[in-house]
Amino acid sequence: MPSIKSMRIIPPIDYFYPAKILHSMKRYRFIGLILLSALNTLTSRAGEPTTPAEPPARTVKLELVTDQFISPVNMAVPHDGSGRLFFCQKEGKVWVVQNGKLLPQPFADVSAEMVKINAAYDERGLLGMAFHPQFKKNHKLYLYYSAPVPNPVKGLNHKSKLVEFTVSASNPNAVDPNSERILFELDQPESNHNGGQLAFGPDGYLYVGLGDGGGGGDKHGTIGNGQDLGTWLGKILRIDVNGKPYKVPADNPFVKTTGAKPEIWAYGLRNPWRFSFDRGTGKLFAGDVGQNLYEEVDIISKGGNYGWRIMEGFHDFNVPPGTNKLKLIPPIHEYNHDLGISITGGYVYRGNAIPSLKGLYVFGDYNGKAFVLVPNGSQWTRADLKFTNTPEDNLQILSWGEDEKGELYMLTSASTRNGFKGAIYKLVKN
Repeated sequence: MPSIKSMRIIPPIDYFYPAKILHSMKRYRFIGLILLSALNTLTSRAGEPTTPAEPPARTVKLELVTDQFISPVNMAVPHDGSGRLFFCQKEGKVWVVQNGKLLPQPFADVSAEMVKINAAYDERGLLGMAFHPQFKKNHKLYLYYSAPVPNPVKGLNHKSKLVEFTVSASNPNAVDPNSERILFELDQPESNHNGGQLAFGPDGYLYVGLGDGGGGGDKHGTIGNGQDLGTWLGKILRIDVNGKPYKVPADNPFVKTTGAKPEIWAYGLRNPWRFSFDRGTGKLFAGDVGQNLYEEVDIISKGGNYGWRIMEGFHDFNVPPGTNKLKLIPPIHEYNHDLGISITGGYVYRGNAIPSLKGLYVFGDYNGKAFVLVPNGSQWTRADLKFTNTPEDNLQILSWGEDEKGELYMLTSASTRNGFKGAIYKLVKN
């Protein structure tokens, strides 16, 4: 089977050209090849990149940080000069690694406020964390987790909560549990596609990733939640946390759009599980989990429509009659399910320890494979990211992290005979 990095679906040439032209192309092979090359460009979906030569694989080593708790799904750092690393455990606790050691007590614990998590597999839980840009002064941070519905009704599975905590005045490695302040709660119709990524942008605002509400095919609502500006589901939100409970930035793209939620920054997303800002350029990269066939990487821009459920990657999924697909922003990269099953978005590497990764977008898949995207003009080309010391055969990549120096971390899980085992690794030079 050919590498999917080089595969593109091209309609039969006689679909576009009559018999006389085909006959001429057979007689004049050189001319035919030129026309075929031009055809490949013209028949691509608007914005779809052609495929340059595949770049070589990059190779790094993995350095174990900790394997003392399961389900590490998110990493955050406070940018306070302490060098501490904070990790969200899906089951409801935040753990701290300081000076290379896991501290014995959790930094935060919201497990009692969450839904009961299925031990085998569950997309709910404590899913996101971010520190306030002024954390050194105000000691505030934000968590996103799945909470039960007090009076369950049909069509409602749980609610997602975005909350603020303040660090304890007596212990810098623990939050004050009484300081919790709710910014918003959102009803979720299904247990899956919760998103959960939190990240402050260079503008100082908090960006929140939300899935389309779950189920399959974005079935909720008449046009699907991803395309509906009247719901937060299937969106990336942008809010100012310095308000009560928050403020909507005046320059958000849909503030003046009738019927639209003013918090929306971008839409048409299925489940932007992990996204990140490139600290070099400020661009927002998102890995959007696909439906049945394709996974995608997007660069998110203000007011952008990224296609779901009209498109899955570069391909039609549920296209209403009369849809103008030219208004949709295509991904910068896609891959199909011969290669992966669920994308885990990462980071553009801006550290100094691994020169071979400089400027490359590092990401992976839940099935344990890791990749980089190499910029080539306005296009990005995928290459494998290999590890010289992969610790488990059945590794699952749950998330990625970036420390204060720009070095990267891979958050993983693996199933063993004794149950699930979580582990966090730092990427280091081979």
